[in-house]
Amino acid sequence: MHVVKLSLINFKNYAEITFDFSQQINCIVGSNGAGKTNLLDAIHYLSLTKSAFNAVDSQNIRFGQDYFMIKGLINKDGDGGTEVLCALQKGKKKTFKVNKSEYEKFSNHIGQFPVVLVAPDDSEVIKGSGALRRKFFDSMTSHINREYLEDLVRYNHFLKQRNALLKKFNEGFRFDEDLLLPYNKELIKLNKRIHKGRLDFSRRFNSLFELVYQELSMGKEVARVVYESSVDTGNLEQQFENSLEKDRVLERTTLGIHRDDFKFLLNDKSVKKFGSQGQQKSFLLALKVANYKLIKEFKDFNPVLMLDDIFDKLDAQRISRLLKIISKDDFGQIFITDARKERTVQLLKQLNLKATFYSIESGSLVK
Repeated sequence: MHVVKLSLINFKNYAEITFDFSQQINCIVGSNGAGKTNLLDAIHYLSLTKSAFNAVDSQNIRFGQDYFMIKGLINKDGDGGTEVLCALQKGKKKTFKVNKSEYEKFSNHIGQFPVVLVAPDDSEVIKGSGALRRKFFDSMTSHINREYLEDLVRYNHFLKQRNALLKKFNEGFRFDEDLLLPYNKELIKLNKRIHKGRLDFSRRFNSLFELVYQELSMGKEVARVVYESSVDTGNLEQQFENSLEKDRVLERTTLGIHRDDFKFLLNDKSVKKFGSQGQQKSFLLALKVANYKLIKEFKDFNPVLMLDDIFDKLDAQRISRLLKIISKDDFGQIFITDARKERTVQLLKQLNLKATFYSIESGSLVK
């Protein structure tokens, strides 16, 4: 899969621009604030229907304008390409179309044109809360498992409704346990299915992840991802009953897969607590590369790989090992952003890799 053409109108700092991309390596270079990351974010929109960096769509409209539009031609199977369009006008609902046909639900698009983005802020997946790690793994799983995504959407819907009812009980609404039963029934069923989906995914993912980390660390360390859940899927009905009083007091559902976590281990110790900055960066890169490989394994085609400003965050050895991994024949279209063109040129030259360069300045292409 590769992005053939990308057109932007009033998106972030871009007024109007069109790019024609190479099927292999595309290097976006320019000073900080030029719009390199914004370009990758536009591709992220076409893949996942949303920004990777700003959850408020309206804030991605160029200052002083009323709308933005992102349109891409994406070739997945050699048929000439699929037109994907995302547009938003202030005060109106976001529009998302594929070959001019609009989706009923944006979630139906997830997994159709997968991308893997490696960005500087990704370190929060390791350093941050369990919620960030759940979101990270939910996104990866949803790319390859449509039923998992649908179950997750339904789970969040019923969880929100149950929590709202628990809050009403504490606001003077007469407590009636029977009113909770329909939500309990749905959540118990979805807990079991999502738990199984996460367990199956983590097992398959781990085997790829361990190999990638071994390659990045040159076999010096053993890395693992361990899925942790407080849910006992064999006894969920009793667990829900036992947690009812606690739920009433706290006004929220205290049991379920929304409290799961993924433990990141290096030589059986927490990477978050004991890993050096370099080890954490290698761990993160291995997570992303393993994600890429797993998507390819399930989809039978290459997703797009986007490396955003990572050369400033990694030492020379890790950069070299990463580039050696992604320069193999099993990788497809790659986007690399860098503020220093000469650095990228030198790194690619060392590995005998050819690339197409695009110089960006204040949201414009510089010849």
